Amino acid sequence: MELRRVDDSISVSPQIQPEDIAAIKAAGFVAVVNNRPDDEQDGQPAGDSIRTAAESAGLAYTAIPIGQAGFSHPQVAAMIDVLESAGGPVLAFCRSGTRSCNLWALARARMGDHPAVLIEKGAGAGYDLSGLRPLLDQLAAQA
Repeated sequence: MELRRVDDSISVSPQIQPEDIAAIKAAGFVAVVNNRPDDEQDGQPAGDSIRTAAESAGLAYTAIPIGQAGFSHPQVAAMIDVLESAGGPVLAFCRSGTRSCNLWALARARMGDHPAVLIEKGAGAGYDLSGLRPLLDQLAAQA
């Protein structure tokens, strides 16, 4: 399991397994966000198996799947809800962590964070968010 810390409120990761949940909880996370559609790839664990493990461990679990259609306003709103209600660090995952980092940045821009700061935080975690800059600017202007 490869956790990439973006900031104190969120880390992102490639695909996790149900058996990773104990380590995720021990690392201090209080919520898990699954940004991967079920059956995206052969051998990927079902979201419900991760949900069951997370909830059994006392972690909040939210599925906000992002497929090939890309990001939508309801997905951004759902991520805002998670970030605002988590009460502690969130771990978001997808196949590589990229969609999770992108969705976090879009949500934080809509919450009023400055796009340049978001791009810098993403880069610090190993993700290039510069291609999102126009959309980050637009969302930040709506905050």
